[in-house]
Amino acid sequence: MEKATKIIRLVLGGMITVLGLNGFIPFMPTPSVNEEMGVFLGALGATGYMFPMISLIKIVSGILLLLNRWVPLALVVLFTILANALLAHLFLDPAGIGMAIVAVALNGFLILGYKEKYLELAAKNK
Repeated sequence: MEKATKIIRLVLGGMITVLGLNGFIPFMPTPSVNEEMGVFLGALGATGYMFPMISLIKIVSGILLLLNRWVPLALVVLFTILANALLAHLFLDPAGIGMAIVAVALNGFLILGYKEKYLELAAKNK
């Protein structure tokens, strides 16, 4: 289990870091989305800050996973972004949901792998 956790941490960290960097330096093609998802993404882009903030969070979280530093915190912060991506695809663009499912599954596996850290935190706050 420990070896699987390390491998998945590195895979998710690398994947998320690359996706975050792509937000600032576009080197991967933008996937096509349907009209509903396009409207949603357009609204996020119109804020002027959402995509840069999301990309920065991905980069920081990904690097923390790669460096094995503050992993439980990085997983919780990253989960908020990945869960929103999953729900956006589920409700607006189900055809593009595959990668979101994989990312949430990897994140969930790691959260379970670090559950003792979350339990320690819960015990300290009683």
